[in-house]
Amino acid sequence: MRHRLAELRGPDVRAKALDARALAALAANPGCERRAILDGAGVDKAALAGALGSPSVFGQSQFAFVRGNAFEAKVKADGGTELLRLVHEKLDRLAEPPTAARVPDLSAAGHEGRAARTELALGEAVLAPGEWTLLDHPLLALDVAGSPAFLEPDAVVVHPDGRWTVVEIKSFPLLDGSADPAKVGAAARQAAVYVLALEEVAARLATAPGAPGEAPRVRHRILLVCPKDFSNLPTASAVDVRKQRAVTARQLARLTRVENIADALPEGTCFAPELPRERLTASVESVPASYAPECLSACELAFHCRDRSRAQDAVTTLGRPVRAELGGLTTVEDVLAAARGELGDPGDPTVAALRRAAALRTEALTGAEAFTGAQVLAGGAGTAPAEVAPCL
Repeated sequence: MRHRLAELRGPDVRAKALDARALAALAANPGCERRAILDGAGVDKAALAGALGSPSVFGQSQFAFVRGNAFEAKVKADGGTELLRLVHEKLDRLAEPPTAARVPDLSAAGHEGRAARTELALGEAVLAPGEWTLLDHPLLALDVAGSPAFLEPDAVVVHPDGRWTVVEIKSFPLLDGSADPAKVGAAARQAAVYVLALEEVAARLATAPGAPGEAPRVRHRILLVCPKDFSNLPTASAVDVRKQRAVTARQLARLTRVENIADALPEGTCFAPELPRERLTASVESVPASYAPECLSACELAFHCRDRSRAQDAVTTLGRPVRAELGGLTTVEDVLAAARGELGDPGDPTVAALRRAAALRTEALTGAEAFTGAQVLAGGAGTAPAEVAPCL
């Protein structure tokens, strides 16, 4: 299977690793087979979008990236003293204050080696109760639709009682104790993916030889660390991610397995950006997509998929809520035909609602024309006739 996925990327093209942000976006749109196969094969979607003629503007600016790295280094300075203080203050005040902490070395060769070293460090921390342990940029493995994804949270803290906490460090500010809800929501969805991956590690440790038998507990309240107000001083807030974790787990479970999608592709399908545009477009279009306006903020191929959706007159361009309300009517022309009475079963609630809406629109426009005519005859003076006013 790995050989087949390598063929889809193109010869000698290195796989692009999935991160938690991409997984959260994938889980938000589990019906999109196109994104599932591209992410599963490790295709660089930004390069692919550029080769297709629809370059992406999705991603973090270089300035924000540098600022975020500088802030993270400040938070983790001196062995993570300030970070552990925030964890104790916001999440575990009953524990002994962290005067010192174990910071294991997680370096190893390759993703598999780093993930195994992280799992070993977590197991060692569980067997050393009463101590604080800080894992700086651990690597976690998570199975996604039959394909492994390697995820790198900013930090994971093991409490003295053996519980694990995910730490997310962001460069957007907390102003008077609150932050942009959209950014907090995105951070929560990203952290929920880390929580799921840690739960898989905990389950494996519980069944390992010599294990106590009970899986370590992964906290569902993560610590979000941000700059305070307009300074560069770190502050933090505890964020409950139980809802995001449940939604992400359910959506990831619904994803079609990558090998099933790959087996259904035509022979010779390849997503290498250096291919001629016509062949590349044919390869991309051979995989069904599920476009929605929300993709514009989450997927590098969104502009390409939007253009195709508009060309097909698909109602998905109007958003998922509208698409869900329209049932079997999949194109805008079908919707208009149903509203005009030219298509659809009158007994269908969707068709009946469309025809009622069309009748109300016609009635309103007729009333507006009558009112305009009355104003012209009266020289623009006066008010709307009593029988016309209710229509306005």
